[in-house]
Amino acid sequence: MPELSGGPALPQERRVVTAIPGPKSQELHARKQAAVADGVGTVLPVYAKRAGGGILQDVDGNSLIDFGSGIAVTTVGNSAEAVVRRAAAQLADFTHTCFMVTPYEGYVEVAEELARLTPGDHAKKTALFNSGAEAVENAVKIARAHTKRQAVVVFDHGYHGRTNLTMALTSKNMPYKHSFGPFAPEVYRVPVAYPYRWLTGPENCAEEAAAQAIDQISKQVGAGNVAAIVIEPVLGEGGFIEPAKGFLPRIAEFAKANGIVFVADEIQSGFCRTGQWFACEDEGIVPDLITTAKGIAGGMPLAAVTGRAEIMDAAHVGGLGGTYGGNPVACAAALGAIETMRELDLNARARRIEEVMKPRLQKMAEQYGVIGEVRGRGAMIAIELVKPGTKDPNPEVTGALAKACHEEGLLVLTTGTYGNVMRFLPPLVIGEDLLNEGLDILEGALAQQA
Repeated sequence: MPELSGGPALPQERRVVTAIPGPKSQELHARKQAAVADGVGTVLPVYAKRAGGGILQDVDGNSLIDFGSGIAVTTVGNSAEAVVRRAAAQLADFTHTCFMVTPYEGYVEVAEELARLTPGDHAKKTALFNSGAEAVENAVKIARAHTKRQAVVVFDHGYHGRTNLTMALTSKNMPYKHSFGPFAPEVYRVPVAYPYRWLTGPENCAEEAAAQAIDQISKQVGAGNVAAIVIEPVLGEGGFIEPAKGFLPRIAEFAKANGIVFVADEIQSGFCRTGQWFACEDEGIVPDLITTAKGIAGGMPLAAVTGRAEIMDAAHVGGLGGTYGGNPVACAAALGAIETMRELDLNARARRIEEVMKPRLQKMAEQYGVIGEVRGRGAMIAIELVKPGTKDPNPEVTGALAKACHEEGLLVLTTGTYGNVMRFLPPLVIGEDLLNEGLDILEGALAQQA
């Protein structure tokens, strides 16, 4: 499926003409190391010049197949026609007024779209922000204002951001939390239903994990003290973990029964990524609040908290906002991204990507014992890599595989609490020829490691 583009079409073919990274990228990277703080890391130091469809072109003229989408951001591709058209028109009108000073229609339109798209037919309201971490932090603020409680419950392997509160909510220490404490208090972590690693087996996972989580909340925190339960319907940085079926509904039921705000963090999994507008729809969950970012605006910085109107209205006037939150250009881009998702039926496209990728990855798993599990939905797919014959995490092979793919012109990302998961997040507009070529490169890299 070709990307709608506002400029000259970028050829949709892999092209490797230098070593990766090439000499111009290496020169730029030297400048980066001199000018940019070391804490800002880089997965692959090839410096982008153009991108579109399923291709990222670097300054050396290499064209890489993109299995990363800027970490699930360019769902509609880079420079989708509707995104470019709407954002350019807004740029020509004005770039900023601050919605809290003099508002504008685009912000309201995005809020109206989110009310239509998010699960549930109840009255909803939205507040817009800049990043996923801001959205999660504000969801907690809103839940605390609504419930007059303080405690927040999160889950093993969860990731929610890099601000102080969201670092506290995040499970993984390195690189997200190490040396950055002390963290915000009143955060409690409980087990998640991780089928592949559940000690008594996947068939018992949902029931046992839910029982353990609820018991810990009830005994160690007290349900009456909990303002919010925050969970990713598919855990992203934790390793693309799909909680065992039945776990999320049980947690949502517990929250409802105890007056706890159930927050679905859909920052990575939302906006068609899993083959539905939002991943929580898979089990019919209607969250009280839903946080979104990443795929919402075609690459422009925008995030949102959307939820039940009576909960969203709990914060006092002036209690929510931010100078750049709901920037008019970002709002225009979001409306273009949503237009593209509808026009191209990108939910169906995500499901087709799964149909192509999963069977091929399963065949690789049968051939190569280093793949412990293939999992995910839509265009949010992963393989967990282990030491053959065990479930021991194998981050060394994961890193080597990623490096081999990069050298052949395939951009892939790694993730997971144990650093042993390779995740695949192609733009939903990628062509099937590129999708299959990328899988060929991965299979070749696996053969080298076997």
